[in-house]
Amino acid sequence: MAAAEGSKLWGGRFSGSTDPIMEMLNASISYDQRLAEVDIQGSMAYAKALEKSGILSNAELEKILGGLEKISEEWSKGVFAVIQTDEDIHTANERRLKELIGDVAGKLHTGRSRNDQVVTDLKLFMKNSLSIISTHLLRLTETLVERAAIEIDVILPGYTHLQKAQPIRWSQFLLSHAVALTRDSERLGEVKRRINVLPLGSGALAGNALGIDRELLCSELDFASISLNSMDAVSERDFVVEFLSAATLLMIHLSKMAEDLIIYSTSEFGFLTLSDAYSTGSSLMPQKKNPDSLELIRSKAGRVFGRLAAILMVLKGLPSTYNKDLQEDKEAVFDVVDTLNAVLQVATGVISTLKINKESMETALSPEMLATDLALYLVRKGMPFRQAHVASGKAVQLAETKGITINKLSLEELQNISPLFGSDVAQVFSVLSSVEQYTAAGGTAKSSVSAQIEQLRELLKRLKEQA
Repeated sequence: MAAAEGSKLWGGRFSGSTDPIMEMLNASISYDQRLAEVDIQGSMAYAKALEKSGILSNAELEKILGGLEKISEEWSKGVFAVIQTDEDIHTANERRLKELIGDVAGKLHTGRSRNDQVVTDLKLFMKNSLSIISTHLLRLTETLVERAAIEIDVILPGYTHLQKAQPIRWSQFLLSHAVALTRDSERLGEVKRRINVLPLGSGALAGNALGIDRELLCSELDFASISLNSMDAVSERDFVVEFLSAATLLMIHLSKMAEDLIIYSTSEFGFLTLSDAYSTGSSLMPQKKNPDSLELIRSKAGRVFGRLAAILMVLKGLPSTYNKDLQEDKEAVFDVVDTLNAVLQVATGVISTLKINKESMETALSPEMLATDLALYLVRKGMPFRQAHVASGKAVQLAETKGITINKLSLEELQNISPLFGSDVAQVFSVLSSVEQYTAAGGTAKSSVSAQIEQLRELLKRLKEQA
């Protein structure tokens, strides 16, 4: 049976009952109860502002604060009883407050709208959540960096187009993902700064007519600044879009890393083995060890992007100020927060526990991967690079025609391609010499990789301070 309208925060103007299906569609308590604690936190701050403006006496303030503390305790202990008429978390908390302290609870909402209340709650929730996500993200990045430092001497094939390209250090591969994740950390920090603007005190859309001290609210709730315009404050969800966008980019980076590791873990590559803790088996094939942890990370990228696309479509057609469409923002945020917290911790576990197969990596290094080095050899002899590229290509073709590797071509055969080839060309066909020539900043030489590690360690220190 549908609830009578008189029990609702907005029920005075209505008669009769809401259609029961409409009741279910309209209610958000099933998920926005996650905002219980921040809703209480916002209400406590608002009660103090009401007391300062003369709406509440000191005795009434103490009564309200005591009731809110009791409700907070009930939520934390899991004993708060949600009832059918609780449309949302604001209704539930206010209903319970009235049960505990009587009609004085009705003063708490004076001058406040659920429009400025809910966006304040969501911002408080997201500020806390982003701090936790940032911590997990920095831990993953640090795990990549420190593993790179330990395994700096391991060399494997680097790939473009999934074809063997040039030799690289395993550490260079790990750091490539770490660097991408530092950008994600920076973006989350920027989102957090833009979240940190207080909307409370904006009312439904026109502002607050009771002289509420918004600076007091700002201080009590630990926001950095106050919203400039009340109409914008109750409706803007830029911070939700920015968070979901940053989360999507983060998930794309994690998906790419997961895909690389999945490929490297196949028997065809055999470069690494995942820990049993992050793998599963087959219900039919006893020999299977599946990289489900990485596959799930890869799949979650689509889920997070879907949340971003959905909220963008919700926002694109809205007129100014608050519309009920905005109720869609919370489930998107909750889902993405939960997803990021899970995948970041799993990714950290995968990286910290996987075992590399150095022998398989070395075996996969083939002489043809040094064709660029052969061209650079000619460049250092004075040949223009375009000509050197052609000459090296001819050497590759000749070796393929003869059914041998490029390093097995005789000096005479190489000199038939270019007289600049000398007996010292044999030095080109060294994997270690190859990686060590890339000494420019960002390259795969040991000195360059070591410099990257130190720079990333310093960057991580700064990001931790800001998290």
